[in-house]
Amino acid sequence: MLAGSAKTTTNQSTSSSRARVFSKSRNGSSAKCREVPATRISSLQRAVTRRYVVRTFGCQMNEHDSERISGLLEHDGFEQATDEASADVVVLNTCCIRENADNKLYGTLGTLKAWKDADPSRQIVVSGCLAQKDRETVRERAPWVDVVLGTHNVHRTVDLLDHARTTGPITEILDEAVVDDYALFPSALPVKRETSYRSWVTIQIGCDNTCAYCIVPAVRGREMSRPFDQIVDEVRTLVATGVSEIFLLGQNVNSYGRDLSLASRRAGDDSVRIAPQFAALLRAVGEVPGVKRVRYMSPHPKDMREDTLLAMAQTASVCEHLHYPLQSGSDAVLAAMHRGYTAQRYLDRLHEARRTINDLAVTTDVIVGFPGETETDFQQTMDVTAAAEFDSAYAFIFSPREGTTAAEMVDKFCDAAEVGGRYERLKVVLDRTAVQKHRARIGRIEEVVVEGTSKKNPDHITGRTRQNKLVHFTADEKLRLGTYANVEILGAARFHLSGRLVEVTAIPTHRTRLAVASA
Repeated sequence: MLAGSAKTTTNQSTSSSRARVFSKSRNGSSAKCREVPATRISSLQRAVTRRYVVRTFGCQMNEHDSERISGLLEHDGFEQATDEASADVVVLNTCCIRENADNKLYGTLGTLKAWKDADPSRQIVVSGCLAQKDRETVRERAPWVDVVLGTHNVHRTVDLLDHARTTGPITEILDEAVVDDYALFPSALPVKRETSYRSWVTIQIGCDNTCAYCIVPAVRGREMSRPFDQIVDEVRTLVATGVSEIFLLGQNVNSYGRDLSLASRRAGDDSVRIAPQFAALLRAVGEVPGVKRVRYMSPHPKDMREDTLLAMAQTASVCEHLHYPLQSGSDAVLAAMHRGYTAQRYLDRLHEARRTINDLAVTTDVIVGFPGETETDFQQTMDVTAAAEFDSAYAFIFSPREGTTAAEMVDKFCDAAEVGGRYERLKVVLDRTAVQKHRARIGRIEEVVVEGTSKKNPDHITGRTRQNKLVHFTADEKLRLGTYANVEILGAARFHLSGRLVEVTAIPTHRTRLAVASA
């Protein structure tokens, strides 16, 4: 079994450099350290161009990592395939937040075995959070996988694929990001954006919180903020290519920069105040000429500060949408979760946000059936969600994740049938409020950015409002992705609004097909 981290020592700009990695031999014997040359023959130099497919399971951070993996492959000469049947390489970029993520991955790998058997030169890559967590278990359960890599070495994707082709299957996991690595942040790598008008921008990686149910700190590592000026420079570069919507990503964005200020203080700069810099970052990104919308995810309620709310209210391009994870309305359960706030403190800051930011939409996450949750605890959650009047909510039944504190609370696990009943009762409250919020928007003129044709009705166009609400609307003209338009809202449902085009307010400036760009 893999006993520790594999520290990459490769300087990719030096052709003679080599990297030490953990790998598993062809015959399945125990892991050992090998020397892997950093030099390789790219697809650009091969007689036959190879094709790839990336399948993403999970959150926005995973989607951004997948864009970087696609960018790396295309930078090396690969072409994107439409499906597995026409692909030479399949990448599964995984999530491990809930147990069904495990089932989805290993079920997909089972399906891919026949694909691999039909042509042994084909390659399968498993990356992301579940790979970081399971490590060599992935190949123990699916020996036909060629490459397993974690969350801290996305930049090694092509090198590891070449190693697997010449030497055999390989598992490489770094226990934490290397601070001085040029590829520490995904945004330092080549990118192939799936959405031409919108771009993810990583502002931090890792998480220093200790939420009892969450596996993220174990698979994403400790919290590290990206340099302020580097982020703003990337946004300027993106705008120059036609991007108009920026989505700032981090595991706990509103603590962004605290580690940077602490590092400056330790370096001898006593003038630096140790505090988060997220509010200043929101303002700086929002003020870049050409940025029409700024969104971010995810904040933590215990770290939500007044300066962030003011930055949202005073920066015109920052959208009026706040994803504000509640998790539970019971103080006892919140304490057991290690969330660091009470239900009343949560509601107080939520009310402050709505007072500060006009027309704010608020979404949330709620966990039902956390170990030890009583009927009284659950009723308190019902009361808080009703009082909060969320525009939308993601409700989940508690799923124990190996390696978390909550997974060890087996003696406090709730009865599955009882939890299922609670979940259905909570959905009634959440759905009722969501429909009320949507109905209140009927008759209004909403600005939307066009996302494409409606999946359910090809005669309708789909757009998204500043409040992150999906709108299906009719129009007498074709609208390109990234077009901004005003739409009159005529109808409301649980998950979307409906309406008609009033006018186009801005046409997109991006190219229809973006080339691979380097941030």
